[in-house]
Amino acid sequence: MLTHLNAQGEANMVDVTAKANSEREAVAEALVRMRPETLAMIQQGGHPKGDVFAVARIAGIMAAKRTHELIPLCHPLLLTSIKVQLSAELPNAVRITARCKLAGQTGVEMEALTAASIAALTLYDMCKAVDKGMVIESTRLLEKTGGKSGHFQAEAQHAGESL
Repeated sequence: MLTHLNAQGEANMVDVTAKANSEREAVAEALVRMRPETLAMIQQGGHPKGDVFAVARIAGIMAAKRTHELIPLCHPLLLTSIKVQLSAELPNAVRITARCKLAGQTGVEMEALTAASIAALTLYDMCKAVDKGMVIESTRLLEKTGGKSGHFQAEAQHAGESL
């Protein structure tokens, strides 16, 4: 059932008034593939624009907080925690993991996915001058807890496999 459609098939924001507050958490990831030299430059702090991971982390956090402004029909949420981690995966990738939490009436999957996506786009933006061939891939929800639908955990991916 598509919850963003009313009885007439028109798009509308879901009414969550009657839903109970519950603790909710979502974890999403994105992978950015690049040339090994680009990853080495990032790790060695040799980028002229500064700390690429720090800027991408802040961008992801800011994006999670503004998801309702970017995705139509998303509720504005009072997030209680946003964590964005970037880690180098040798020889040529950066894995971005975003975790969002709240106690509320609706889930935080879109916030986690938005945080991972915008962090990946920021990394691309900062490094595009040296590596325009970077690829953002495998953006997906890894896990969510809380709410009526309960627990979800994505199946593990094998190294090098994309969805």
